[in-house]
Amino acid sequence: MGATCVVQPLDLVKNRMQLSGEGGKAREYKTSFHAIQGIIKKEGIVAMYTGLSAGLLRQATYTTTRLGIYTWLFETFSGADGKPPGFFVKAALGMTAGVAGAFVGTPAEVSLIRMTADGRLPPAERRNYKNVFDSLFRIVKEEGVLTLWRGAIPTMGRAMVVNAAQLASYSQAKQFLLDTGYFKDNIFCHFVSSMISGLVTTAASMPVDIAKTRIQNMKTIDGKPEYTGAVDVLAKVVRREGFFALWKGFTPYYARLGPHTVLTFIFLEQMNYLYKKYVLGDTSGKGGGL
Repeated sequence: MGATCVVQPLDLVKNRMQLSGEGGKAREYKTSFHAIQGIIKKEGIVAMYTGLSAGLLRQATYTTTRLGIYTWLFETFSGADGKPPGFFVKAALGMTAGVAGAFVGTPAEVSLIRMTADGRLPPAERRNYKNVFDSLFRIVKEEGVLTLWRGAIPTMGRAMVVNAAQLASYSQAKQFLLDTGYFKDNIFCHFVSSMISGLVTTAASMPVDIAKTRIQNMKTIDGKPEYTGAVDVLAKVVRREGFFALWKGFTPYYARLGPHTVLTFIFLEQMNYLYKKYVLGDTSGKGGGL
């Protein structure tokens, strides 16, 4: 949640760019900087944090579940002598934890997509959710409780891709950097590894992410949903906007993913350290992250 407070504007820009050009309309934004300029000019600088409450709830549900389940599975599959599981087992555990976390976090994700997208609509078409709780209540009241899990399948698919790509690329990047002899296992190495991992993960997961974004933001037209599923979204995007539109919003997505990962684990390590020191009375000085 602390990391989200820093990167929320990038999430908003990413969502706006992924929805730009939807329905065969002309693209609203050509680049990330163009999107930022347009949003600030039309809606004010405070609008960059639209949907923050939904972003925080998403982390409180999705990330808490994901990290909690991963830690439990990691301990379960570790050897009797404390030996950690192998790389491919860890990747499978990460994918499993990601799927579970994505399912729990989908309602907050739907709210986040809608709140960050609202400002691009004409005033008469805006949903005007006051906060994430108002959003959840109105979605249930106006569209039914199952709408909270709209796009759950592509969301869980994205979580599998993201977790698998992150684990593999982060591990390989970190090992490569340490082998060069120019890096030590510290925050700077973690940051560079995260940015490399973020590049790979962004390229791998963006098509699934854009399908998720459009499904969760879609409205019914004449009683029929705009898209029938993730494959339908991808097919229409390629047909109407071109193949590379599947990576629309790449820059803000990448700029968000790397720092968010770094900040998440820096905050986690510090909180683990404080918990061990002041609650458990451990004065060894070791953090004890995942």
